[in-house]
Amino acid sequence: MPRGSGGAVKQARELGGFLRSRRSHVTPEAAGVSALGRRRVPGLRREEVAGLAGVSTVYYTRLEQGRATNPSDSVLDALARVLRLDATERAHLHDLARPPQRRPAEAPHPGARRVRADVRRLLDAVGAVPAYVLDPGMDVLAANELAGALVPGLTGAPAGGPNIARHIFLDTSARSLYPQWDQLARQTIGYLRFSAARHTHHSRLGRLVAELSARSPEFRILWAAQDVREKTYGTKSFDHPVAGRFDLAYETLSLPGDEGQSLVVFTAVHSTAESALKRLSGSPSAYPRP
Repeated sequence: MPRGSGGAVKQARELGGFLRSRRSHVTPEAAGVSALGRRRVPGLRREEVAGLAGVSTVYYTRLEQGRATNPSDSVLDALARVLRLDATERAHLHDLARPPQRRPAEAPHPGARRVRADVRRLLDAVGAVPAYVLDPGMDVLAANELAGALVPGLTGAPAGGPNIARHIFLDTSARSLYPQWDQLARQTIGYLRFSAARHTHHSRLGRLVAELSARSPEFRILWAAQDVREKTYGTKSFDHPVAGRFDLAYETLSLPGDEGQSLVVFTAVHSTAESALKRLSGSPSAYPRP
């Protein structure tokens, strides 16, 4: 094996695992394939996917086994069509098929974890609503006071900084804070998988996945499902010990030129949420510091 090819091998295995998982979700009926006879696998067979995509069964099998690298865009697009991938899954498929980015493992970029002064001023300027800055591994790099009052640990965190995924899966308060915890957990896993394929150099993200896999049975199960999603906007429900139960809309805005950083801003979707944010604004932190 050529020196330095370990990242490419890992990427090929990730691609194979994703293809297998998506194949299991497509029924023969949906793909227009005859389902006669006994089927020993859920979803489509390898030879069925290969035939529908116009590639040989041998080549497709090598892709699933992680023994084929650098498939063409046309092959990937054909597989995405056959496997009925949505836009996020299609982008993830292409990310997994790209050679890993060649960057030092421990230093993705000198300023990758540094939040610009203008962005920090923006966080303060939108102080009437919660807002924070995330990196590709869901580390919170900066947060305004209202965000710290809304979510435990966003301010005054120990060395290494707070992390949204770690909070959701390991913080005991998360189960009660988020009434729809199961849905939020799946969304978080989906985003981490999508981000991990897009930011292969991000060593902190890899260590986070290893940590959560070791410490959270729920994380292990959901991670193995290979689901992906992009968290660009949506609504999040809260059951807060100070402000009660309410919903907030969120928008995730990319910060171009800031090494994968994004700004997450929450807004009230109804009067109950507006009242809740007003109560939180008078309570800088509803949670004890570690």
